[in-house]
Amino acid sequence: MKDLVGRLSALDPDAGAALKVIAYFDRLVDAHAGLEPIVRGAAVLSGCVARLTVPDRRVRVRVDPDGRRLDSGPPPEPHWPSAEVRSGGALHLERPGPAGPVDAMVLERAVAAVRGVLDRTVERNPREVVLDATVPAETRLRAARKLCLGDTARAVALDGGRARVESAGTPIPGDQRQGVGPVVPVLDLPGSLAAARTALRFAAAEPDPGPRVVHADELGGLTVLATAVGHDTEPAPDVVALDRARSSAPWVLPTLVAVAGSPSLRTAAATLVVHHSTLQERLAHGEHLLGWPVRDPRGRLRLQLAIALWRLHRNPE
Repeated sequence: MKDLVGRLSALDPDAGAALKVIAYFDRLVDAHAGLEPIVRGAAVLSGCVARLTVPDRRVRVRVDPDGRRLDSGPPPEPHWPSAEVRSGGALHLERPGPAGPVDAMVLERAVAAVRGVLDRTVERNPREVVLDATVPAETRLRAARKLCLGDTARAVALDGGRARVESAGTPIPGDQRQGVGPVVPVLDLPGSLAAARTALRFAAAEPDPGPRVVHADELGGLTVLATAVGHDTEPAPDVVALDRARSSAPWVLPTLVAVAGSPSLRTAAATLVVHHSTLQERLAHGEHLLGWPVRDPRGRLRLQLAIALWRLHRNPE
């Protein structure tokens, strides 16, 4: 799709932009995104504030072009580009109309996605309700009581845009990739889910031998990296070097991951179940492929960052 958008944009910029809009909202629909991510997409793609109001569902979401949630603003102007949702609800782009081709496509695809969300929220699973920030607080509290969550809980993000909710203290099984959000009051579970989805991006997937369960509250400053790496971000040279190195032999990536995550080379050798001298030989070859030493603190940190960035590129948000 990315290549197609690029080729089409060279021939017809409006057509290329429209195709990008379609692909963007298709990804949101496939991931069962809620209302706020849809409105955020409309704002970012149109380059202006987007506002969704659905009075009969008490929905009001307003987002600026940088993706930030906004408080209430001025009443909608009749000349703003807009599309009707239902029951007097509408999605507005807060700038003078009429809508151009890209704005029209943004409104069409965003409203279709919003209608899908509203349709599936008529009788939603309470686990979905407690994770949706656009649902009124009292409705989420009722859903939390149905789930017997208590006062606090946490969200867990899974592959394919799926998620679940766990009571505080519930053990997390390690049989699949998971990002675990922090324990929060039940009304803050949407924020826990956002953190869990960031953590999931750092979780290892085949052929990566790293941790498959990552806790958001253990990431610290690494979360800053996640904001810097998206679908269209070019990989840094160290990420390219790591990917090239891992492709040279099946033992390279496990060796580098073990060294990056172990307190000593002897511990790494034990993790890999190889002799210390074997690890030294493999590591020398790995350093040659990477282009920098990894046995000193600076080189090891560089390797850790390269591995983290490599995982983020493999798991874009």
